Amino acid sequence: MSAHRSPDSPEPLDHVARIQREWARERPDVDVRPQGVIGRLHRLAGRLTEELCVVYREHGLGEGDFDVLAALRRAGAPFERAPSELAEHTMVTTGAMTKRIDRLERAGLATRRPSELDGRGRVVALTAHGREVIDRAFTAHMANERRLLGALTGDEAAQLEALLTKWLARVEPPGE
Repeated sequence: MSAHRSPDSPEPLDHVARIQREWARERPDVDVRPQGVIGRLHRLAGRLTEELCVVYREHGLGEGDFDVLAALRRAGAPFERAPSELAEHTMVTTGAMTKRIDRLERAGLATRRPSELDGRGRVVALTAHGREVIDRAFTAHMANERRLLGALTGDEAAQLEALLTKWLARVEPPGE
């Protein structure tokens, strides 16, 4: 089926609707309505990630690098956290954290030093250059997110945020 339409034909089906229609034809015994939400969220998340990563790359960062630098910046002065804290405050797994920190150190964006509280522990801190980079990148990131949300009205964005907050709280309780 063509995604194009003539002026007198109905709206074209999006990718998810085409898949749902095919499944409904092949498996009419299965309710495929959940795909309408889950499939579109999945596709939208992929597209949004692509759009967000463009801005990170403009600042010489990958998605995980941005996340770690942002967690350090959000910590407030002196802009440092233990690696385990960074893992708790980011989307980066503890296994990937060491590699990220190594890369950020090599780039001069972060430093690592022994913890004053725990002789075996380490502390990761933003460098002055790292703070400049994350501040510029974060400003651009928020402008990009604002642009991406521009497809929705303010009311629509607020409704969507409320629904997503409610749904996320059920699958990932706050504080987890």
